[in-house]
Amino acid sequence: MNTGVEKYETNVFQAGGYKWRLILYPSGNIKSNGNGYVSLYLAIADTEKLSSGWEVDVNFKLFVFNQKNNNYLTIQDADGTVRKFQEMKTEWGFEQLISLETLLDSSNGYHVEDSCLFGAEVFVISRSGKWESLSMVKEPPHGTFTWKIGKFSTLEETYYHSKSFTVGERDWNLRVYPRGIESERGKGLSVYLQLTDCERFPAKRTVYAKFKLGILDQLNNKYHERTDSHWFRASGNIWGFKKLVALSELYEAAKGYIKDDTVIVEVQILVMSIAKIST
Repeated sequence: MNTGVEKYETNVFQAGGYKWRLILYPSGNIKSNGNGYVSLYLAIADTEKLSSGWEVDVNFKLFVFNQKNNNYLTIQDADGTVRKFQEMKTEWGFEQLISLETLLDSSNGYHVEDSCLFGAEVFVISRSGKWESLSMVKEPPHGTFTWKIGKFSTLEETYYHSKSFTVGERDWNLRVYPRGIESERGKGLSVYLQLTDCERFPAKRTVYAKFKLGILDQLNNKYHERTDSHWFRASGNIWGFKKLVALSELYEAAKGYIKDDTVIVEVQILVMSIAKIST
């Protein structure tokens, strides 16, 4: 994996009341015996905003997603050791997370279409006994929602919402623009996934979701699907596709997307972040 870049730092995410980022060395942290491996670390962020002498006790796991087998290779300290983040030690992790030989062997499923997925599960231990953990849950229960949109040819509003559905204790709906939106106005069917209950959670709380949006070919009972992911938050609670399918294809009878004046769209949430809080 010759990226020409020594290390990457992810965007900041929140867990346990603190901000974090992942630091990735694609070709290994040479200074710490990482040659021939991928090195990955969890680092606490925005520490200048913490009080002097701060300490944060954390139990964490790092993982690599196997895109072939649809599961995770999880790496954790022996016996679930709690690591102390402090001013003199702001990151912990693994110099030898996974060997480059294993990672780059396409038959292993970690490196697909020049893409690898890394992540973390963070469990913050509070001295007050309060804690918060952030986990990535694959194929959460009730993660598929199907919406049958009848009398499609009569729809005149700019957009329509489906009824609400719940996945991972969060409320969602679908938004459809029958004649498209913005640059795809008059060109495509626009379909979006929307998080609807942001007001019930702290303003900075985010929810990650990897999802598929699809429209059913009702003649062959097969979905035309597209996949994307997004960190949903109050200021960005909707994500999807301006053109899930071109309008020219939508109205082509042979495509089967409209039958008995009904269009069927579906969302499947593949991976979702779940925050657990103890008080």
